[in-house]
Parts: sequence; structure tokens; C-alpha cells
Amino acid sequence: MSIEIREIGIDLLPLYSEIPESFRVESVFRIKLIDKGLGGFRFIEEKVSPYVKWDERYEDDSGPASWPKRFNIGNWGIFMAFKGFQPVGGVAVAIDIQAGMTTPFESEGTAILWDLRVHLDERRCGIGSRLFKYAADWARRKGYRQLKIETQNVNVPACRFYAKQGCVLGAIHRYGYAGLPDVAHESVLLWYLEL
Repeated sequence: MSIEIREIGIDLLPLYSEIPESFRVESVFRIKLIDKGLGGFRFIEEKVSPYVKWDERYEDDSGPASWPKRFNIGNWGIFMAFKGFQPVGGVAVAIDIQAGMTTPFESEGTAILWDLRVHLDERRCGIGSRLFKYAADWARRKGYRQLKIETQNVNVPACRFYAKQGCVLGAIHRYGYAGLPDVAHESVLLWYLEL
């Protein structure tokens, strides 16, 4: 069955929220400093005891259905992939980000890949690549020159995926989640795609 990608409105965000964003962590990229960082960094992939990250149903009101209450998403591009009538993936591109949601790494011409998810049963079928390309093309048509993506060193499959899509690792923030006890051990990895 073919996949159709459609732009959606806020009325379909509860349906978008039903697509799981969880992933299985089986290895992590340890960031090794060379000469205390002056000589650069080296990623070392290490196996870990497997666990599932983000295996929840947004009981804390933080999922996609809450975006309109938390952010001004009127200009965002939000798209879903459907297989027939069944939602199998989604992607959101944030533009015109309000103050406090950006980092010093953004420029005015940067759009942010806010969310990308594919249903567990449909992964490794090319849906993620199609959604990513659709989002990048949408941002390009809107006049953006760069797409920024945030992931973590514990999401090795996502890192490999973004590299395969043509993104380059632009920044590593080893202490980016230091104030969040549950994820303080993770590092922020910022990927960029030139549009």
C-alpha cells in the first residue's frame, strides 16, 4: 500500500500524538575528549543494557496535542504519513520560534525539525526518509536556508539516520541536559542540513 503525506491542522494533533516516538537504546555514543577537548572529540559506540526511551502516553500534557497551548505553532509545518487511513508517521517543522526556545546556534534562516516519528511497525521502510525530505523541502520553499535537528548521544539510530540524510553534526553540548536529572547523563547533538 502506498504512503501519502499530508499537512495537518491542530485538530489532528491528538491523532499525531498516538504515533509512538519511543526507541530502543542498545548502544550509545560516548564522547571522548582528546587533550581535554583541545584536540577534538571522538565518538566511541558502546553497547549498553537495552532499554526503551520515551515509552509514555503524554500523561504530563507534553505531547504534540499540547503544542498549541505551549507554543505559537500557527506558522509551523506539521505533516502526517498515512498508509490508507492509518497514520504511520509524522514530522513537525518549527519556524518563527519565540524567544526562549532557541539556542545561540540558530540564525534567522534556520528552521527546526521539531519532531519526527514513525510507527514502530513501519520503521526501516523508508517512511522516515520521506518525511524528512518532505519537511526539508517545505522549509526550503518557505525561504529557510538551514534545518536544525536536536538528538542525543543515546539515540544512535537517529544519529545514523540524520547523517544518511545529508546532515552534519554541528555542535555537541555535553552538559546540555545537566539540569534534568532523568537525562543529565545524555549529551545534546545538534545536526544541520543546508537547504
